[in-house]
Amino acid sequence: MKNTSKIISMALCAGLLTTAAVGTLTGCAGNQNSRSTGQYIDDKTLQHQVRDSLSNNSEYKFDNVNVDVYRGTCQLSGFVDTQDQKDQAGHIAKGVQGVNTVDNNITVRNQ
Repeated sequence: MKNTSKIISMALCAGLLTTAAVGTLTGCAGNQNSRSTGQYIDDKTLQHQVRDSLSNNSEYKFDNVNVDVYRGTCQLSGFVDTQDQKDQAGHIAKGVQGVNTVDNNITVRNQ
């Protein structure tokens, strides 16, 4: 009887450890619909780099342009005054290392 409860305790511990290990190893992995923790951090870093590049532009400050990055794809949205500003914002975003593609959804106000 003493050996039986020892075996049950050991099996229970092994099961809990296996569950914890599987949860830890797969909890940070991404799939086709979500990002892993590393991808999320990379995207946030790119987002800040693109925002900085846009705000450091000497010709335009792009105050009304929003930047979102998902898996290396940079989406620009918001408003600018001219087509040239829209094109320039897309060019600046594409020039940031790590940006794969740019979806330039900026709206030109005076068209």
